[in-house]
Amino acid sequence: MANHGDGKIYFGHPITIYNTTKESELIERIQKMFGWFEVENPNQKHHQEGYKRYKDKGERGMNYFFQKVLPNMEAGIFLPFEDGMFGSEVYEEAEFIYKNGKQIHEISQWGKITTPMILDLTRKLH
Repeated sequence: MANHGDGKIYFGHPITIYNTTKESELIERIQKMFGWFEVENPNQKHHQEGYKRYKDKGERGMNYFFQKVLPNMEAGIFLPFEDGMFGSEVYEEAEFIYKNGKQIHEISQWGKITTPMILDLTRKLH
């Protein structure tokens, strides 16, 4: 098993759970399951600032993540809504990491981890 710090796992999740107990509980669960990775949470001030910089330049704010954050991840774990559907941006993040040859996983609202995650367009909200 690799040592902690051998890369980062990106936690893609809806902004509706940012700054909630649920977010903290899920991060703790991810850390227990993937302890050799550092969890990269997009809900951080420097990411919010990066997103805003891109928007201020007239670009899509998500391009910050696709250009500056996601290429540096070794894996990703993604949270759907309670109905099992993924927000379009969370789905696109998962797809990006997968297409770059990295493992992707799914975590439910209740902390159940499915590995590997299967990309299914019927679960993407538009």
